[in-house]
Amino acid sequence: KSKRSRANDQEEEEGRTEMSESGTQLLARLEARRCLKDIEPQLFADDGGPDRGEVVEVYGPEGTGKTELLYHLLCRCVLPEAAGGLEVDVVFVDTDYSLDVFRLASVLDSRLNGSAGSDDAVLRSCLSRLLVVRCSSSSELLLTLHFLETTLSSRPKAALLLIDSISAFYWSDRSEGGASVAKQEEKLSRCSELLGRLLRDYRITIFATCHPIRRTSSGPPSSSSEADRSHLCRAWQRLVTHRLVCSKQEAEHNPANGDQGSGEQRNRQVFTVHCSSWTGTKGSRVSSFRVTDGGVEDGSESGSSVVWFYR
Repeated sequence: KSKRSRANDQEEEEGRTEMSESGTQLLARLEARRCLKDIEPQLFADDGGPDRGEVVEVYGPEGTGKTELLYHLLCRCVLPEAAGGLEVDVVFVDTDYSLDVFRLASVLDSRLNGSAGSDDAVLRSCLSRLLVVRCSSSSELLLTLHFLETTLSSRPKAALLLIDSISAFYWSDRSEGGASVAKQEEKLSRCSELLGRLLRDYRITIFATCHPIRRTSSGPPSSSSEADRSHLCRAWQRLVTHRLVCSKQEAEHNPANGDQGSGEQRNRQVFTVHCSSWTGTKGSRVSSFRVTDGGVEDGSESGSSVVWFYR
């Protein structure tokens, strides 16, 4: 071969070596993503929470604590390890325009209260681990999911994707699709395919809220089979590995707790979560929580720790 040909071959070989090294480094970064099985041990069944590449659907009518539950999980992720957090990056896709940054900052500040170095700098550091993207249509959601491939590859500490909610465009998609069920479900099916690719390639964990089609009672579902019904497309249903069914009830008045003269205490609401898992031991668990100004907190006098009530 001529000198020029040998030089070209050498450049190509060096290029392949560089690409191989870059690919190895990328795989190393992806494998290093934090596993979130311990994101909330008291919420999930005995086999633990969702692993890398798994999806949790948070299902329930409006006002059943779904977004507050996302705030709780979000804070758990972005808080520093010194404050009991996991210290990972979170992507929040807001399709309902329900994310209240002031509320989130208040919950974070409450969690940081009393911990070492809890000041504005620590709070800003927590918020820097959060990326918020808002979508107003299924088309925008599709573009966002394409955009997330670049985001996740450049942020190896991103371990959690929150979507509030995955069913936001259900009725608009049905209207645009006309009489064809395939057309009605086309955009969400394509979104689900993209989410499946993100789960496979980047090993993240996904939590997504979902609203029921029809208005239902605020109480717990009459049966587990009724609660497990889903109106979303099969492509989405195949992704889901855990399901949290949320409901709402009024807190019982208990004079022994010293709330006899407090109307606020008597009217405080309790949110119930029924967790079903199709992985591991395929277990289930029912737990409840209260929401205060500081987020999901203990309703007892101490009021300093997260509390879950079991049945």
